[in-house]
Amino acid sequence: MLVLIAGVVCVGGCGTVPDAYALMQDRRLYWHHYKVVSDQGPLSASQSREIIQRLEARSGKTDILQRHLAFEQAISGSPLVTGNKVTLLENGAATYRAMFAAIEGATHNINLETYIFDGDQIGKEFANALIAKQQQGVQVNIIYDGFGSILTRRSFFNGMRSNGIRLVEFDPINPFAAGFRWAPLHRDHRKLMVVDGSLAITGGINISSVYSSGVISKAKENKNPSVEVLKTWRDTDVEVEGPVVSEYQELFVANWLQQGGAKLKFSDYFPALDAKGDQIVRVLGSVPQEFSTIYVTLISAIRNAESNIYITDAYFAPDSQMLEALEGAARRGVDVRLLFPGHTNEPLIQPAARSHFSELLDAGVKIYLWQGKMLHAKTATIDGVWSTVGSSNLDWWSIARNDEINTVVLSVRFGQEMNASFMRDLQNSEQLDSAAWQQRSVLERIEEAFARSLEPML
Repeated sequence: MLVLIAGVVCVGGCGTVPDAYALMQDRRLYWHHYKVVSDQGPLSASQSREIIQRLEARSGKTDILQRHLAFEQAISGSPLVTGNKVTLLENGAATYRAMFAAIEGATHNINLETYIFDGDQIGKEFANALIAKQQQGVQVNIIYDGFGSILTRRSFFNGMRSNGIRLVEFDPINPFAAGFRWAPLHRDHRKLMVVDGSLAITGGINISSVYSSGVISKAKENKNPSVEVLKTWRDTDVEVEGPVVSEYQELFVANWLQQGGAKLKFSDYFPALDAKGDQIVRVLGSVPQEFSTIYVTLISAIRNAESNIYITDAYFAPDSQMLEALEGAARRGVDVRLLFPGHTNEPLIQPAARSHFSELLDAGVKIYLWQGKMLHAKTATIDGVWSTVGSSNLDWWSIARNDEINTVVLSVRFGQEMNASFMRDLQNSEQLDSAAWQQRSVLERIEEAFARSLEPML
């Protein structure tokens, strides 16, 4: 209760939810030319338009890109980068295998940023692998969040420090450790690893055994994947190679230096990067000192959707703008499907989310509840061509008080992969029936109303 009261007192000064509609109605933002960059440098306006027009021709059923991209460019300042390879990673075992392979292949440096770094079995495997690379001469730099990793013993981190790994604790909860930078409600919720400045792995996964008991073999994982995925936390990440990796690196370095990390030699961390594929990627990083570009661009994409909107979210505590966008899309005939956890590790989030289900269902939104242990993914695919995978949830903490990172991919092929993944998840989910939902108990409704009143704190 004391924590709750303290949160109410403090929450007013910890960032605000941006007025997305006011921004979207500012016509000046649409005058911006969306900036496209290749491995050879910035492209001209005509070259950029030609790339997007080719992509639109392949999508064949939407013009979301022309309406949305200029706005997204204007508010984010991040360029669209061509020439990338993006690999979809589903669940902890696949993501951890990719991370360990990247660590093993590192030759110069490894930058790791995470909200939770547990000292459990999987955490120890990571620590041992990182220490081994440090001893081989690869510099390892780690940012871990002071609150997210609060249950991890200091001796665990000190063990890595004593082996030469450089670590910084993002905004320590202890005011004496934080000094003049004490900001207990400002959290680093990003999950990012950049290896040699040329490969990035990012998404929703923390370093914890809740996602996987260890780095299991692919053969074992595939014995019965539909059962295996229900036993551990369900999450989604991407592995990215190509010119856009420097955008991820810039976000890591900015936080590293802001939190007091040692200076990093530019040439060691920002190598020249060649094209690795044909994917167009934009990296969105948000901080509470500025409005959430991730949140506003998602609302813009939803409002411009024409065929389908598939969203998976772990912690759904939306404001009125997001609800209006989703309901408006459903009412104009867009296939809107939302996938949420059927069980959650945050007791107030679930009833807060459920307090909105009636109005969403009435508008024609389809809602599904994951039947596994915990759904932790944060993804969206719109019209099969605009996709995002990241760390940001649709709750007030992500929007107004966390550092977050999302990857936007403009690709029909990747959109098809995302849609296929979403449909597989629906097979392990239960769709809500509107009539049956109205029969829930009075006690549940009271719980929902109470949780809804606390949404700005969730």
